[in-house]
Amino acid sequence: MAFTRSVLRRGNAALAILSLLAAVWAPAALAAVAWQEGNTYTAGSVVSYNGHDYQALVTHTAYAGANWNPAATPTLWKDLGVTSGGTPTPSPATPTPPGATPTPVSATPTPVVATPTPGPTTCYAVWGSSTVYTGGQRVTYNGVNYEAKWWTQGDNPAQSGDWGVWKNIGNCGGGSPTPSPTPKPPTPTPISPTPTGPTPTPTPVSPTPVTPPPSGNLPKHLLVGYWHNFQNPSGPTFPISQVSDDWDVIVLSFGENAGGGTVAFHLDPAAGSESQFIADIAAKRAKGKKVILSLGGQDGSVTLNNDSDVTNFVNSLYGIMTKYGLDGIDLDLESGSGVSQGAPIQANLVKAVKQLKAKVGSNFYLSMAPEHPYVQGGYVSYGSIWGAYLPIIDGLRDDLSVIHVQYYNNGGFTYTDGRVLNEGTVDALVGGSLMLIEGFKVNYGNGWEFKGLRPDQVAFGVPSGSQSAGRGFVTAAAVKNALTCLTQLAGCDTVKPKQAYPSYRGVMTWSINWDKHDGYNFSVPARSALNALP
Repeated sequence: MAFTRSVLRRGNAALAILSLLAAVWAPAALAAVAWQEGNTYTAGSVVSYNGHDYQALVTHTAYAGANWNPAATPTLWKDLGVTSGGTPTPSPATPTPPGATPTPVSATPTPVVATPTPGPTTCYAVWGSSTVYTGGQRVTYNGVNYEAKWWTQGDNPAQSGDWGVWKNIGNCGGGSPTPSPTPKPPTPTPISPTPTGPTPTPTPVSPTPVTPPPSGNLPKHLLVGYWHNFQNPSGPTFPISQVSDDWDVIVLSFGENAGGGTVAFHLDPAAGSESQFIADIAAKRAKGKKVILSLGGQDGSVTLNNDSDVTNFVNSLYGIMTKYGLDGIDLDLESGSGVSQGAPIQANLVKAVKQLKAKVGSNFYLSMAPEHPYVQGGYVSYGSIWGAYLPIIDGLRDDLSVIHVQYYNNGGFTYTDGRVLNEGTVDALVGGSLMLIEGFKVNYGNGWEFKGLRPDQVAFGVPSGSQSAGRGFVTAAAVKNALTCLTQLAGCDTVKPKQAYPSYRGVMTWSINWDKHDGYNFSVPARSALNALP
């Protein structure tokens, strides 16, 4: 992005123009220093890492051991493309799991778009199953070139899928690159810049237990899954009647933003006719299942800036629930909806959900599926998106059926003993759950105290398989051990509860569709593990 000396020596008129351009480009060019663990980065700053430039989407500290490098944390960094002397090659926006249309950070001026270049013609070293690859490294496999998004070993590039570690960058030897399908998981959306102005301090809520909400015919321990109302690499969607009865709660993904607080839902034709869809939902509910509508996901958002938006939100959702016979809603709203400290949506969402529950009645089912930076992230830094869901959870604790934080796609998080717990481990699932049950104080124990929830309100969220999310994969054994650790103090790793929580609620996953595609490799062992709990 720097200009050459020969160009700068040309005539005075050209020099004046180039000086002006240099003034515009200098902040981005000078900011592209090598990323280093332990440094604090401000929103908009640019670094280089493994041959790519990245722009910070939020102010944060790259805590030692958290593995929050730019290639591994799309929630924190936007990939600007391969480091070069010219315009960075833009990379596709990284979607979130169970976020919203990304809002790009504008700290670095947008350069003139260059003419697209043909796909890569280079053939790289052949992929090896035992070789360790890091983000940015390229390989060739079966005549196709792939680029690693982060550290990997043994992941077959051809089987990487929409959320896998390998990005298809075109045929070896020439030709246009094969476009990657646009995934729609419930998982990390690029984060909006830190809002200005003071952050209001939430009012602590009394830890006195409240009466549990009615659960109908639901079992003590739940298996919760998201059902795609769209086609993605797992295949076309399918009728609700084909959802396995192993699932206790079916979360329809997703409601859509119709503007001004209004939520809409448009049924995918592959799910059957509208009348069939309604009948299928009724049949599931007759078996004791809950069917709810999720708000958010990769491309989802809602607007809740004022009382008018709140009214539209309540009325539109009540209409959708009544029409399709739904039991409630799921909140997967993140930065795309402006969920950050001090934003209007924090208070308005609490107000809107309480109004909706008043219209629906006491059997209203409410779940939440935030990413862990929005919850446990508040322990290390309480501002911007960090811990931004805590006031919402606190305000709706008496109405909450279950919260299943997403322990995937975001790297590790800091536990209350100072250790970093990595996604995909028993420790992360147990430690994250304990922070919700036992509560914690934000800002390393020096700030506002989030009071714990009842154990029956807490579950953990994990990917259903290696293709359904970017990272955080878990084995069936890890799921089982985390559940037995929390409920029976058996199967724990290094994080062990002070007491057993036999009423711990269960497991959520993205997604029902991927699980069906993968031969029920997640739901069958998870259901068995849940059934064996006390």
